Amino acid sequence: MEEPGSELLADAEERSKSPDFDALVSPEELVRGERTRDDFFDAVLGLTSPATASEVADLAGHGVDAAREYLEWFERMGIVRQITESPATYERNQSYLNWRRIQTLQDKYSPAELVEFLKAETVRAEDLAEKFDVASPDAVSISQHAVATTQPIEAVWEDVSAWKTARRRVVLLERALATESIDAADQRTTV
Repeated sequence: MEEPGSELLADAEERSKSPDFDALVSPEELVRGERTRDDFFDAVLGLTSPATASEVADLAGHGVDAAREYLEWFERMGIVRQITESPATYERNQSYLNWRRIQTLQDKYSPAELVEFLKAETVRAEDLAEKFDVASPDAVSISQHAVATTQPIEAVWEDVSAWKTARRRVVLLERALATESIDAADQRTTV
């Protein structure tokens, strides 16, 4: 390893003082530069409504020019969709994200395991439906149900959220199983 140049070495006076650790760049900042794509990806995943490149840049903690480049790339990949031209606004492409989740489920679990997960989530969704006695979690008025059942609003909200989650999981698991059986049929017919 080469010795640093003399202009980079601490002189005798600087060596006599303890270093100013607060002035050093934090490890998070050092690593952050390597995570730029991930920062933008996380920002895009967090979008709940269309956003401009400037808004995405703020969420990611990076510059607007970098945001534009990543948003264009994410659009080509199908991760986001451009909604408007001027100013350009983008939204998360939920269909792409669902497809990725389905692919992940198929890669990680066997069809038998997926069926077991589907059974469990179906039972969970049915139990919550019975608890609220309505067809959909969107039909639940959290505050009215809390008053009617003397439950805390937070508890009702958690149950409604759990019901929505169980229903989303049922849909993903069903699609993973349906897609897997289609893929298997394609493989059998091409042989």
